[in-house]
Amino acid sequence: MKRIIPIAALLAGAFPAAALAQEAAAEPVTISGTAAMASDYRFRGVSQTDEKMAVQGGLTLTHASGLYAGVWGSNLAGWGTFGGANIELDLIAGFKTRVADKATLDVGLVWYMYPGGADNSDFAEPYVKLSGITGPATLTAGIAYAPKQYALANVSNAPNSRGQKQDNLYLWGDGALAIAGTPLTAKAHIGYSDGNPGLGPNGTSIAPTGRYWDWSLGVDAVWRNLTLNLSYVDTDIGKAEAARLQPNFSKGLDGRGAIADAAVMASVTAAF
Repeated sequence: MKRIIPIAALLAGAFPAAALAQEAAAEPVTISGTAAMASDYRFRGVSQTDEKMAVQGGLTLTHASGLYAGVWGSNLAGWGTFGGANIELDLIAGFKTRVADKATLDVGLVWYMYPGGADNSDFAEPYVKLSGITGPATLTAGIAYAPKQYALANVSNAPNSRGQKQDNLYLWGDGALAIAGTPLTAKAHIGYSDGNPGLGPNGTSIAPTGRYWDWSLGVDAVWRNLTLNLSYVDTDIGKAEAARLQPNFSKGLDGRGAIADAAVMASVTAAF
């Protein structure tokens, strides 16, 4: 994590008489980032890379007030008709604050972008997360609600279908338990999606089968600034529903990837 010294503080150093006042007024900003390689990119249980490897990275600027902004990106499998660079690029902004001794509230918004891809693919999703620490465990509950947008609609080839808009709700809970005396942390996740019952306007959707559950169990191993994760991921999307998704979510529209079934995933992440 790097530290940015405000210009005002540098100027204060040149004028000692004003140094104390400038130092009191200055508020530091931190920059943190991650770079990761994963055996698969699963978004809410559904593979976005046709069960192939993903390269991912992000940067976040955090102000001492709790405000933050960031960017995160990953390669995709060329699913649907996104085209372009076959990249997901997320722009993130929010505010995090402590609401109790060991509880934190995080409110923000993610803008999902697909550079160079089809029109009307991008969409916005606000979220609220509440995290608490009890002993060696950290518990998080979250809700993300994307209001009605064209990118989330179940659009057919009917003449009037392009006017459709749909919303999407995602509820989730996460748990992390540090294992005493080891560099290991056990992790668990469960999520529920409620969106349109079919594919979106470009053969994609944030909740591609309407209502479904996803869950995972895993473990993190930390060494210095590296985190190795091994996880079991699954959904309750049935084979018939998954068959409808595969031609759109798999590389080259070949429909061969079992993109919503159980999988064991591995990733390594470097933090800086």
